[in-house]
Amino acid sequence: MEMFIDFRTELYKDDPCAVPYLYMDEMDTLSRGKNPSFDFCDAEYYMAYRNGKAVGRVAAIINWKANKRWNQKYVRFGWFDFIDDRAVSQALLDKVCEYGIGKGMDTIIGPMGFIDLEREGLLIEGFDIMATMHANHNFPYYREHLEAMGFTKDNDWVQQLVKVPEKVPEKFAKITSMIGRRYNLHAVKLTKKEMLKQGYGKKFFHVLNKCYEDLYEFSELSDKQIDKLIKEYLSLADLNLVTFLFDENFIDTENPHGKLIGFGVSFPSFSEALRKTGNGKLFPFGWYHLLKTIYFHNTKTVDLLLIGVLPEYRAKGANALLFDDLIKWYVKYGFTQALTLAMMETNDGVLSAWQYLEAKTVKRLRSYKKNLAVHSSQFTVHS
Repeated sequence: MEMFIDFRTELYKDDPCAVPYLYMDEMDTLSRGKNPSFDFCDAEYYMAYRNGKAVGRVAAIINWKANKRWNQKYVRFGWFDFIDDRAVSQALLDKVCEYGIGKGMDTIIGPMGFIDLEREGLLIEGFDIMATMHANHNFPYYREHLEAMGFTKDNDWVQQLVKVPEKVPEKFAKITSMIGRRYNLHAVKLTKKEMLKQGYGKKFFHVLNKCYEDLYEFSELSDKQIDKLIKEYLSLADLNLVTFLFDENFIDTENPHGKLIGFGVSFPSFSEALRKTGNGKLFPFGWYHLLKTIYFHNTKTVDLLLIGVLPEYRAKGANALLFDDLIKWYVKYGFTQALTLAMMETNDGVLSAWQYLEAKTVKRLRSYKKNLAVHSSQFTVHS
């Protein structure tokens, strides 16, 4: 497994915009004994070698839950990295096809992870913008290889870079105040105790399941996955950078804040800290760089990772309350720009939220798709 993870780090060591992924996270995600996604996923990992030297890697993944949810027979390819040699990229994807056919699949798609919250999509625009640990970054030739093999677009995501204003724009603040009063909605900062001990961490992910249920290839998070995400991310988060929306019309003794209806989760960018580690490993000095970022916010960029509002509240403009609250904290911490996580290009509700701010699309990622029968007829698949 170490060689599988280290291959990408070595491949991108001279790319000034590449960021090594957090080694510990990669190891946990790919390990059957640590990733609860294996309760409903199967996977195999492959590496290509030439003259004893590693020249490529790929993961073949079947998410049975997503396939059932979307009534499909898809095998996914992910962790797809290779030198600029089409014989290598073809050989890797031939193995994924072979694996998929053996499992009764009829279509290959990717790049994708086990679940929707992991990195997905091939970078096709924005190679000169610093990457993040939360999104794929690759060389431009990856696209040429896939399209030469007959893969076609299945879905696009975009990342936007938003300039953090010195204060919340007046028009934006007025709209936010009006929405809050009209619908009795309120932005709330929860405490660690509320998140970890009083059940709001789980409530958050249950709302996320509802918010994301119709998004591309999404499969509902299980309780085991939720517990893992709470432990690994929410327990470390600076909760000033995490905002929750509540409908106060539903306040009662069990729900003192009301009904949880939305969320905005952000972290200081770890990109520079990870680059300083060289390989994404926390020992011996990687912890120091990451902890400085978490506690001292020694970066000008904040990563806006998760945004969601329950469907019945979206038309009311509830997401404006999220951004109104978060912007105030971005200003306080000295962030000058926010980079969004990849958002579907068709997600007008979220993309339109930046209309009162200075924002531009800086990255585009794409998932590709191909019929397995077509692929295996074009290229010989060896068992």
